Formats: sequence, C-alpha cells, structure tokens
Amino acid sequence: MNTPTFERRFTLTATLTLVAVYILILVGGIVRSTGSGMGCPDWPKCFGQWVPPTHINELPPNYKEVYTAQRVAKNERVANTLKSLGFTEVAANIFAHPNQYIETDFNPVKTWIEYLNRLTGVIIGFLILLTVVVAWPYRRSDPLIFWASFLSFITVGVQGWLGSLVVSTNLLPVMVTIHMSLALVLVALLIWAIVRAGSTPQMPFLQQLPSGLSALLFGLTALTFLQIVLGTQVREDIDMVAFGLNYLHRDQWIAQLGGVFRFHRTFSAVLLIGNVYAAIKLFQTGVSMLNKLAYATLAVLLLEIVAGITLAYFAMPAAAQPIHLTLGTLLFGVQFLAFVQYRKLTQLSQPVEHPAVVA
Repeated sequence: MNTPTFERRFTLTATLTLVAVYILILVGGIVRSTGSGMGCPDWPKCFGQWVPPTHINELPPNYKEVYTAQRVAKNERVANTLKSLGFTEVAANIFAHPNQYIETDFNPVKTWIEYLNRLTGVIIGFLILLTVVVAWPYRRSDPLIFWASFLSFITVGVQGWLGSLVVSTNLLPVMVTIHMSLALVLVALLIWAIVRAGSTPQMPFLQQLPSGLSALLFGLTALTFLQIVLGTQVREDIDMVAFGLNYLHRDQWIAQLGGVFRFHRTFSAVLLIGNVYAAIKLFQTGVSMLNKLAYATLAVLLLEIVAGITLAYFAMPAAAQPIHLTLGTLLFGVQFLAFVQYRKLTQLSQPVEHPAVVA
C-alpha cells in the first residue's frame, strides 16, 4: 500500500523538527558548559543588535549598567505579574535572587556561542510552524495529529518566552529547570505525532503483547524525565562550586557537591536495572521493531553512563557536559518512542474475532 503524499510530507517535516530540537539541546549544553548563557545580556536582540558585536569598541562605555538595569526592570514586571496570578514564591525568588544584578562583561566568543544558540531556536520556530502547516490535512482524518502539532508550536513559543526570562534573570535555577522540562515535553509531542501518523503494517503475532509492559515503559520514561530534571539541579550546584573556586581546580568540584548529586548518581543505577529488564521483555516479544528500540535504549544508556563517569572521575571536562545532557534527552526520546510504538503494536495485536462457522 502506497503511503499518501501528505503523510510522507508530515513525517519528514516533523522528523526534521525533532532532529533540530536535539541539535538545540546540544548547542544549549555547549552554552552552559562554556558559561555563555549571558553572552547576550538582552533578548531577542544581542547587545541591542540583531547581529551581535565582535569587539567591545562597538558598545557604549556604560553597557554593563544599561543592560543590567533593563534586566532588573523586566524581572520586576514579570515578578509582579506572577505575584498577581498567585505564584508568590516564584515571584519572590525572582525579586530576591542576586544573579539579576550581576553585570556581565562582554566576551565575543561567548556572545557568538549564545547567538548561534538563538539562531538554532529561530530555525526550530520556522520548522515547527511548517509542521503545523503540513499537519493541516489531518484535521479531519485524525485531528489529534494536527492538535499535537499545534501544541508543539505553542510549546516552542513558550520556550522562546522562557528563554528571555532565563536571560533576564541571569540563569535563575527555576527558570532553567522549567526551560529544560518543556524541551522534553516538545520532544514527546513530536515523537507521539510522528508515530501516530506513520503507517504500521499489520503483523501476525504468535501471542498477544502483554499490556503490563506498556506501563513499565511509561514509568521508566517518567523516571528518566525526573533524572534529567535532577541533573539540572546538579548543574546549578556545579555552577555555584565553580564560581566559588573561580572556575579553577575542576578536580575538586565533584567532592563539594551535596546530596542532590549523590541521589542523581545512585538513581542512575535504578534506571540501568529497570531499562535492562524492560529490554529483556522487549526482546521476548520477538517483534523486530521493538528489538531495535531495546538495543537503541541500551546503547544510549551505556553511552550516558560513560559520559557521567567521565564527568565524575576525570575532573569535569567541559566537552563531556553537553554530551551528557544530550544523551540524557536522547534516552528519554528513545524510551518514549518505545512506549508509543509498543502501545500502537499492542492495539494491532489484539486477537481478531472470526465469525462462528455454522456446520
């Protein structure tokens, strides 16, 4: 059976968007590991320009005071809005956090790293808009695909707004965590839409797929989500330790981390055991697609563990930090893909009731 043109178009566009999201996560990790998060102290422009400067002579003498004052004024407006909506604690954190008053020195390398991060975000914005456009034919045949695409578009818009708050609050921890969490939500929405839109041929199963494995796959995906969120908290602790040591003595950073890091490290063993068990169950189904996803999950998990060990025992090399983050989000994506595909195949494996034959 030939795949309809609109289905191929949607699958290709949504897949390109998903790949771009992962590229943005990698670039965001590079921004964080190089300390370039405040390379552009304003948003959406960079030092008041659409194309950022390359030399400090292009900036006014009092540029640090100017952009610090702009950030503080914006944060006050945001905090007052959040307070009026009932988010009193978050508003208080924004008001009280000292980061927003830190004046940022111009560094051309960090500025352009952050600028490239923003350009990648703009590309995703166009791609997600195109995804919504090519999902339009589904509005009648399968409206959930269209609405998932539209929700992805809204999520990207909220991400852009949160990105501006991350800059204006000078990397306020709660903003960074929410920003990362929404990126994972975007990944899940795109994967769900791609799988739902894809044509899956009817395959004969020797036995019905166990429904309980679906819950296990979903649970492991949720635990990975939690582990990534914990990782953002660990990253915040690392930034504080690094700042206290003037970004020197990297071999001492891990020893000064607190309980969040120890829990994050121990929890990785739980994820390892759970994913190995789930992979064994997927292998037992005998379904080629599920076997491939099991292998992919174990491969990404192994690489993620290697990256984590490298960070913990080899003095926190900067190059390993964005790799560790990207592999964590990739693990989440592969796990969620396995969950969605398994649910789809479970429905296809339901026994077909044949009409009774009258003798």
